Amino acid sequence: MDLPSAIVTLFLVMDPLGNVPLFLAVLKGVPPERRQRVLVRELLIAYVVLVLFLLMGGAFLRFLGLGQEAVSVAGGIVLFLIALRMIFPDHGSLTEGGPEGEPFVVPLAIPLVAGPSTLATLLLLDRSAPGATLSLLVVVSVAWALSGAILLSSTFFYRVLGQRGLIAMERLMGMLLVMVSVQMLMDGIATFLRQQ
Repeated sequence: MDLPSAIVTLFLVMDPLGNVPLFLAVLKGVPPERRQRVLVRELLIAYVVLVLFLLMGGAFLRFLGLGQEAVSVAGGIVLFLIALRMIFPDHGSLTEGGPEGEPFVVPLAIPLVAGPSTLATLLLLDRSAPGATLSLLVVVSVAWALSGAILLSSTFFYRVLGQRGLIAMERLMGMLLVMVSVQMLMDGIATFLRQQ
């Protein structure tokens, strides 16, 4: 996967437009003058988690002895399931039953920005491009910065697009991610068949 494709894939998995209503719901109890500061802090925490996972994820896969084709097939399946959740969402559980007041780490940094799906995608990208840690750091940084810009402008996007517009954008991102996941799955299967 080339650099632009990897950035787009990671950006789609982070799903910032789909997370706008969730961010607004979580931050409604935070005083308006503190919201931007809290958002920046949570985004920075998420970035640190993503970079640490990028740097240590490859070693974890090598420890488990997983081949590139296995990671590609598994990653394709996981991304497909993530895309289905984007097309047919069920977001209620992330904001219900959380602590009152200002959020810290959960749920904004983890799992909304640096969630399991984003971390799994990082593992897949790292495994499909061994030794390209610097390029993947650029991928993480650009996708995170784009997602962060959208989330920092969440009030604006909600006002311009409205609830229906945000839902439509999330569904469109989900459809694109379905295509990416199917391609990953086919690439993994093709690699496996060539080795037989």
